[in-house]
Amino acid sequence: MAQTDFASLYEEVFPFWEEISDTDKSYICQNSYTITYPMGKNVHDGGECSGVILVRSGSLRVYMMSENGKDITLYRLHKGDMCMLSASCVLEAITFDVFIDADEDSECCVIGGPAFAAVSQRNPCIKIFALETAVSRFSDVMWVMQQILFMSMDKRLAIFLSDESARINSDVISLTHEQIARYIGSAREVVSRMLKYFANEGIVEVSRKGIKILDRKLLRKLTY
Repeated sequence: MAQTDFASLYEEVFPFWEEISDTDKSYICQNSYTITYPMGKNVHDGGECSGVILVRSGSLRVYMMSENGKDITLYRLHKGDMCMLSASCVLEAITFDVFIDADEDSECCVIGGPAFAAVSQRNPCIKIFALETAVSRFSDVMWVMQQILFMSMDKRLAIFLSDESARINSDVISLTHEQIARYIGSAREVVSRMLKYFANEGIVEVSRKGIKILDRKLLRKLTY
């Protein structure tokens, strides 16, 4: 992308864009680049400062990992979403590591972390935007923790299927049991067993093509 293309994009996504100087706008654009990540590619590996990531297409998974290699999905990023937690040099108050992988082939726009940090030091409006963007994601993280700690497995799975169906605007969810387990912080065997129960109750139909929701009313009832 040319600098003018980045400028047009940032004018749409950054509420502070018109408040900063032309010099700072140019500096941000000069330190921006587009990159395509193939499915399964690691995008951000823990504590490094990978920069501010804006998803143009595809999907990224943001997760935390324990010392023994077990991971918990915090949230996913889709087209138009932005990730600040990948820029530790911008948000020094973030002291924990997150990891990001491409869930599917994804095109992203990345602003170099040091460049974004330097401009944010000169412009408090950028620092405020970065903090607000990060804080907004903590509500997603707390929702994940609430589900894992306090909700039954059938309710967690029902919530995920309902939300995913609404997101893609389809009754057919083309995800593997392994992917769903990773998204909701469970084991594949548990998800498969619960989907079999849903299928026996006539709520869903499970096939190689994915999971088809047959009875939305019953599925919603499980989310309460």
